[in-house]
Amino acid sequence: MPRESDTAMSRTVIDLDDDTAEELMRLYKVKTKAAAVRRAMEETVKLHRRLEFMDAIDSGAIDLTYDARTTATGDAA
Repeated sequence: MPRESDTAMSRTVIDLDDDTAEELMRLYKVKTKAAAVRRAMEETVKLHRRLEFMDAIDSGAIDLTYDARTTATGDAA
């Protein structure tokens, strides 16, 4: 997970459900709503990337049977 100093940040004002924000804080073991929201956003992006990857495998766009180590020379690495 990137550190805050490594990531471009912008300030945004949003309305949050207090109970949900507190639940996020508990789940992620963080002390602030801002940290909880950042973590939830990061986790959501990771989840969708994993789902897209799995969809690409299911559609055949990614072939996991190909092994570049053995096809170039015929030898195993």
